[in-house]
Amino acid sequence: MYQIDFNHPVSVYFVGIGGCGMSSLAEILTTAGFRVSGSDRSRSVYTDMLESKGITVFYGQRAENITDSIDCAVYTSAVPKDNPEYIALHEKNIPCLTRAQLLGQIMKNYQTPIAVSGTHGKTTTTSMISEILLKAELDPTLSIGGILKAIGGNSRVGSSEYFVAEADEYTNSFLSFFPKIGIILNIEEDHPDFFKDLADIRCSFRKFAELLPADGYLIINNTIPDIKEITKGLPCSVITYGTDPGADYYSSDITYNEVGCPSFTLHSSGHAPRQFSLQVRGEHNVSNALAAVALADLLSIDSKTVAEALHDYSGADRRFEYKGTVGGVTIIDDFAHHPTEISATLKAAAKYPHKTLWCVFQPHTYTRTKALLKEFAEALTLADQVVLADIYPSREPVSLGASLGIHSEMLQHEIQALGKECHYFPTFDEIENFLLENCINGDLLITMGAGDVLKIGEKLLGN
Repeated sequence: MYQIDFNHPVSVYFVGIGGCGMSSLAEILTTAGFRVSGSDRSRSVYTDMLESKGITVFYGQRAENITDSIDCAVYTSAVPKDNPEYIALHEKNIPCLTRAQLLGQIMKNYQTPIAVSGTHGKTTTTSMISEILLKAELDPTLSIGGILKAIGGNSRVGSSEYFVAEADEYTNSFLSFFPKIGIILNIEEDHPDFFKDLADIRCSFRKFAELLPADGYLIINNTIPDIKEITKGLPCSVITYGTDPGADYYSSDITYNEVGCPSFTLHSSGHAPRQFSLQVRGEHNVSNALAAVALADLLSIDSKTVAEALHDYSGADRRFEYKGTVGGVTIIDDFAHHPTEISATLKAAAKYPHKTLWCVFQPHTYTRTKALLKEFAEALTLADQVVLADIYPSREPVSLGASLGIHSEMLQHEIQALGKECHYFPTFDEIENFLLENCINGDLLITMGAGDVLKIGEKLLGN
C-alpha cells in the first residue's frame, strides 16, 4: 500500500472530492503542504469551500483530468470501476488509496486519535466532542461528516495530539483506522448492499473494537444487545454508557423545554451528579452527549467546560436544522435515512410547537428501502402527514430499482396499510405544489433523507 509521508508532501488527486469525508481530508492535506486537486460531479457547499482555499476542482469526471503530475490518488467506495478517472489512474499506474486508508494513515500522525462509530449519531457526537475540545482549548484536528458552525466547515487542522474523526462501517472502512480511543454509539442493520445481515455488521464492529490497543479505551452504549460479544476479551479498557444504573455513565430526570430541547442529570463514578442542558432535540441526543462526556472525562476536561460546550452546541448541518418559516409554516431539514433515525427525529419533532407535523421523506438507496420497508413504514407513521418522493439511488444504478422491484409507491402502500394518510409524487414540483395547497399557519414541515430532498424546503422558502 502507498504510504503518505507528511514530511515530504506530494501531489494528491481526490476522485469525488466534494463528499463530506473526502473534502475534509483534502483540506487537512492542503494545510499540511500537499498539492491537492480533485473532481466531482457538480458544485456543492464543500467544493466551494475547497476552491476558496485554492484547491483546483474539476466538475465532471474525465480521463484527461488525470495527468502524470499526480503522485497519488484517493477515491471512495462509491466510485465505480468503470469511472473514467479510476480507469486512467490504473492505466498510468498512479498509486491509489481509498478514503479510509488515507484517513487511517493520517491517524498515525497523532498521539490520541479518536474514532466515533455507530449506525447512527456519528456526525452529531463527533460535533459535540469537537465543541468540547475547542472549548477546552485543546487545539484538535477534526474530520466531521457535516458542517459544524463553530469551525465554519467540516474539518479543522490543529497542532495538538488530538485527532477526532467519524468511523464509517460501510464497506468495513473503519477497519483501516488506527484509533487510540473508539466510540460505538449503536449497532443496527443497515447497508444491505454490503453486509449480509445484522450478524455480519456486529462482526465488523467487533473487529473495529479489536483495533484498540491495550492502553486504549472503548466507549460503548450498553443498550446494544449482547454487548459482551463486542467487548469480551478486548485488550483495551471498556467504558459503558446508557439509560440504566448498570452503565458507567447513565442519565436520569430528562425534561424538555418549550421547543423540545432536553436537560438531564448525568451519573458516573468519581463524580457527583452533574446537570446538562442541550440545544439539540430528542432523547437520542442525550445518549450522544453521554458518550461525549465519557470521552471528556478520559481527557480530564473539567465538567464546567464540558457543560458549557454541550449547551453551546446548536447542531450540525442537516440535523434537525431550522431552515426558515414561510406563511407561518416552520421548515426543518434532517438527514435521517434509517428507520431508527426517522423515529428519533419525529419523536423529537413531536415536542416542537406545531399544529400538524408533515414529513416529506426521500428514501435512500433501493437496497436499504427494500430490506427495511416495513420498518420505514412504521417509523413514518409518527408524523401526522407523510409525503414520499422517489427513491434517491445514490451509489446504486437506477436499473437496480426495477430489478429489485422496489419503488416509493410500495412504501406508500405499507404506510397506508398501517392506517396513516400518505401521498406520493414523482417530482419535487408536484410535492411543492401539494404542500403549498395543504400546509397551513402553525404547521411543522420536515424534509427528510440523505439525498437532495432539502431542495424542496429551500424552494418553498424562495432560496
